[in-house]
Amino acid sequence: MSTQTAPLAAHVAVEPDTQKAAYAKVFWRIVPFLMLCYVVAYLDRVNVGFAKLQMSQDLNFSETVYGLGAGIFFLGYFLFEVPSNVILHKVGARIWIARIMVTWGLISGAFMFVSSAPMFYALRFLLGVAEAGFYPGIILYLTYWYPSHRRAKIIAIFMSAIPISGIFGNPLSGWIMDSFHGTSGLAGWQWMFLIEAIPAIAIGIAIYFYLDNGIRDAKWLSAEHKAVLEYEIAQEEKTKEGHHSVAGVFADKRIWLMSFIYFCFVMGQYALTFWMPTLVKATGVVGNFHIGLVSAIPFISAVIAMNLIGRSSDRHRERRWHLVIPALMGAVGFTVAATSTSTTVAIIFLSIAAAGAISCAPLFWSLPTAFLAGTGAAAGIALINSVGNLAGFVSPYLIGFLKDLTGSTQVGMYALAAILVAGAAAVLTTSPKLVNK
Repeated sequence: MSTQTAPLAAHVAVEPDTQKAAYAKVFWRIVPFLMLCYVVAYLDRVNVGFAKLQMSQDLNFSETVYGLGAGIFFLGYFLFEVPSNVILHKVGARIWIARIMVTWGLISGAFMFVSSAPMFYALRFLLGVAEAGFYPGIILYLTYWYPSHRRAKIIAIFMSAIPISGIFGNPLSGWIMDSFHGTSGLAGWQWMFLIEAIPAIAIGIAIYFYLDNGIRDAKWLSAEHKAVLEYEIAQEEKTKEGHHSVAGVFADKRIWLMSFIYFCFVMGQYALTFWMPTLVKATGVVGNFHIGLVSAIPFISAVIAMNLIGRSSDRHRERRWHLVIPALMGAVGFTVAATSTSTTVAIIFLSIAAAGAISCAPLFWSLPTAFLAGTGAAAGIALINSVGNLAGFVSPYLIGFLKDLTGSTQVGMYALAAILVAGAAAVLTTSPKLVNK
């Protein structure tokens, strides 16, 4: 069933206090909970970066094998992204997101049994299949509640889950690996996969009972608040010129431009999340727990930056330069961090890289959601996200391959800087009239 329904009233005289109260209720009911879901999701997606510190040695994995395994997740993700998001739009977020989380929790826990490269590849692929549709599903779900002029700030808050998962997840992963190593004959990385899979399953079950499919289903909203919220969404839908069919989305050149832009930005994001422990260790930091603590610093800077920039973008209703500047920050950060021999300097510029590259993703979604509507929005968001997230395959594999080839991560970091610059240039080809809403 579609979660979009006709507004409760053809016209609503919106009182500022009523509108403020309605959006406050929506925020506190769904956004912190969705953030928790994404923290758990992202941790299960990228904790392989920490597992690498022990697992690669235990199983004799080369840098290329690790990079390929880390990235192959996104092939499964790519293949099942669009159908998963279309299903979510039809059956509702409550059932489908619950299914996604429970499935990926079970598969994530199964990583404790990895004993060979083919098994590593197979489970990473299946994890991608299981998780397909979660992130674009949440972006789509937020369009059911928030009009575009409120969305950059909300998506930035939601996507703070990415750096938050790094702030807390990295030290947690390091602590589990150090503390549980050898317990019951299992390695630390095996315990990490097992323990960190449990929250996904538990929260997946909770979603079924907690999440509402849309405004109309929300029993915790008054009729007046529902009318105000639905009126704003209905008014925005009238201004959208996007296709309303799945086939139309595939033929829209703007969708492919958006996919390219997002691909460039995701390249930088996943380079940080998959390789941060390795990059920090290369600066001379010793011990998994200490590596985790130092790795948290760039993610703290990212949380601050992405929320400040998101608020500024909404306040000024300007999208393009609020994307270009963070992308260029990321490029500068990668370039300087790659050449530095000082731990302090490297962490400072990795923090700049994280603040820039990770901020790009939430800000990016203000572009396509400004013109996509209906089933076209479900398919379009999923298509952009699936194509863009192929960078999650390319990025770790490219850095691993170049590191094996050259013995250094420098060349890979320079390549990432160039790709972020290309993404920034592509943003400037979009129409301000189309996206600045």
